[in-house]
Amino acid sequence: MDDPLKTKTITLSCAKLTTGVTIRPWTGILMLRNLNSPETYFQAAFRVQSPWTVMNPDDVSPHRETIIKKECYIFDFAPDRALRPIADYSCRLNIDESNPEKKVEEFISFLPVLAYDGSAMKQLDAAGILDVAMSGTSATLLARRWESALLVNVDNGTLKRLMSDEAAMKALMSIEGFRSLNQDIETIINKSEAVKKVRREKNDEKLTPAERKKLTEEEKEYKNKRKQIQEKLIKFATRIHATPLVVPCRSPRGSC
Repeated sequence: MDDPLKTKTITLSCAKLTTGVTIRPWTGILMLRNLNSPETYFQAAFRVQSPWTVMNPDDVSPHRETIIKKECYIFDFAPDRALRPIADYSCRLNIDESNPEKKVEEFISFLPVLAYDGSAMKQLDAAGILDVAMSGTSATLLARRWESALLVNVDNGTLKRLMSDEAAMKALMSIEGFRSLNQDIETIINKSEAVKKVRREKNDEKLTPAERKKLTEEEKEYKNKRKQIQEKLIKFATRIHATPLVVPCRSPRGSC
């Protein structure tokens, strides 16, 4: 391996280098397979926990020690696989404490857990971790997914299709907050297409200051309305209760 202060490397391992190995420059590990037990999981994860310091970093201070690795990371793309070992392992540590949430809370004070919800990294609390460990997904994280702007597309094509659906428009406009939906959509479509047409036919260099100012104001207006509609639809979606799907059993023996 070359000088880790000058190069970056990725080590690929197939069930190897998971125990008894110390490579101090390792700063992160990506979990890509299921492991048999919490102990095995953390044995592999803590390969990156070994401290990495350098003595005499500038070649003139022989007694000076510099900490190179201040943090290490475990990346796992399966929340269930990642959080169940934390719940299982932490609940075994303090036998005098009967509250599992307090046990997990103490454990994650040393090993904080961050979850990516589609737009940002947020730290999970003990209740959220136990929720995932027991049910496979956190109710809080599930709610955040419904609140993601990625789920609500409000481009012109989508808005035009919405306007052409009379039943959908009637249902939405009967809700407080959507009374002027038809007018707002028309404003967004008309002004956005008009601005695009002007910018397509004229370069910004050919626009007069007055024309440029007018286009900017119109862009702000329709973008603001588009954002308002998106936020209203997101809020509306989070209040819709999902109805469980029950599939009747068709087996002649009475079991599926």
